[in-house]
Amino acid sequence: METFKTETVITKEGTLFLNGLPYKEGEKVEVPTIPSTERNEIEKEKYPLQGTPLRYDNPFDSVAEEDWEVLK
Repeated sequence: METFKTETVITKEGTLFLNGLPYKEGEKVEVPTIPSTERNEIEKEKYPLQGTPLRYDNPFDSVAEEDWEVLK
């Protein structure tokens, strides 16, 4: 089963419109809703290091055995 994701805005009346769905007419679907701010928090929890800077000191140098933290 493939998941289809889209973003839309709830109308003043509380109605949700979804256009261009990749399903056949009459097909039964489930529509869970997550507020965008909550979804962003969930994404941050899933990928806590996303967007953090990386730095490699001498990335092409070999590593001496005494520098391996796992051996300490």
